[in-house]
This record gives sequence, structure tokens and C-alpha cells, in this order.
Amino acid sequence: MLENKLGITNEIELAKEEEKISKLKALELFDTSKMNEYEVGTTKRLCDIHRFLLSDIYTFAGEIRKVDLAKGNFRFAASIYLKDALNKIDSMPENTFEDIIKKYIEMNIAHPFREGNGRSTRIWLDMILKDKIVKVVDWCKIDKEDYLLAMERSPIKDTEIMILLKDALTDKIDDRMVYMKGIDTSYKYEGYNTYKIDELDK
Repeated sequence: MLENKLGITNEIELAKEEEKISKLKALELFDTSKMNEYEVGTTKRLCDIHRFLLSDIYTFAGEIRKVDLAKGNFRFAASIYLKDALNKIDSMPENTFEDIIKKYIEMNIAHPFREGNGRSTRIWLDMILKDKIVKVVDWCKIDKEDYLLAMERSPIKDTEIMILLKDALTDKIDDRMVYMKGIDTSYKYEGYNTYKIDELDK
């Protein structure tokens, strides 16, 4: 279990508190436009998002990991090569939808943080899409299992995730409800499904 600022020693309790606190921070991120001052599509931007979401919970929020990570049989970028990998990702183009998704896939392979990669990176992705093609993903339109399988296969063949995300694009880039439901769906992909963000928004 990850050491945390909350002093919680029960894994289930920690997951619940992490979900509640970080969902409220995600909503604050949207409502205050705090991230608009940073350049989109960079590792720095992603670190800022991660720090904003999780700094009340983890001391490592916003910091690039120094440990190796794996999920199932898939090993993410080795920590000793992570800096070089992130530099290459920063230099990738963002001119088209396809460019942006290729960059997103590479950032997922890099998996720069010890915890909270998927949730932070999906917000990061939407910020790039909003800036470059004036669209965002309506995550509610994408089934959890379809998404996870497509992302798992994406390092070898990216067609499936490209189609899933393209079919879910919306031009409702400033719609608060689309954003809130998207956060709930994004967290559900990672197994965080105790709280609905509109219930926390009281």
C-alpha cells in the first residue's frame, strides 16, 4: 500500500478518500481554469495536472517515478529510460487527431507516475484535443472493457483505440456536465466507482 499524507493504513479506505478528494480537485480544475496558463501537450503539463489532483494525498504527486512499474504482463517504460522517453514524447507532433492519439499512447506506455497515471493522462489528452482540434472525448460513450483492451493492444496496433476515441469525440468542449460524467467514467476505468462527482458537487 502506498504511503499517504492522510495517515490511512487500510487500502479500501485510502481508495475511497483518494477518489473523493481527487474528483473534487478535478472539478476545481475545470471550474477555475487553473491549467490554462500552461502549455498543452507537455510532460510538465501532465505533472501539473497530477500534482493538482493528488497533492493532498501523496508526497510524490507530480513527480516522475524512480521505480519500475508493470500491469499484468505489460511492463511500462523502465525508470532509467523514462526521462529520455518523456523528452521524445514532448517533441511528438500534435497537428491532427491521429498525431495526438499516438502521443497519448506513448505517454501511457511511459506511465510516468507511481499512481494516478490513467486519470491524469485522460485529462491531459482532452486538454490537447480541446486546444488543437476544438473537441474533447465524451468518455461516457466508451465501454470500460473496450477501452482497456484497446489501450492494452495500442503499443502494437493503434487502430482500435483510434476508432473508439474518434467515435466518442464531441464539440461540447466547455460543457460542465460532459466533463463531470467523463471524470466519473475515467475513474471507473481504474476501479474507482464509490462516488459520483455530481453528488460531491454540493
